[in-house]
Amino acid sequence: MAPKIQPSKEKQSDKKLHREILKQMVTLVTSGFGLVAALAWNNVIQELVNTHIKPYLPKGSGLVSLFLYAIIITILAVSVTYQMTKLLKRIGGDKND
Repeated sequence: MAPKIQPSKEKQSDKKLHREILKQMVTLVTSGFGLVAALAWNNVIQELVNTHIKPYLPKGSGLVSLFLYAIIITILAVSVTYQMTKLLKRIGGDKND
C-alpha cells in the first residue's frame, strides 16, 4: 500500500488564506449590493411620502414628513429583520437557540 501524501503545512495555510480572502470578498460584494438596494428603497419611500402623504399635510410641515419617513423606514427595517431571523431559525442557521 502506497503511503498517503499529505499537503505541506504551507499549502494548507495558503488554501486557508485564499478561502478567508474569498469569504471577505463575498461579504464585501454582498454588503455593497445591500447598500445599493437600501438606497433604491430610500428613494422609493421618499417619493411615496412626497407624492402621497406630504400634499395632505399643511405647508411648512417638512419635519412631520421626515418623521413619517423615519417611521416607515423603521417599520420596514424591523419587519424585514424579524422575517429574516425567523427564516434563519427555520432553516437551522442559528445553532444558539
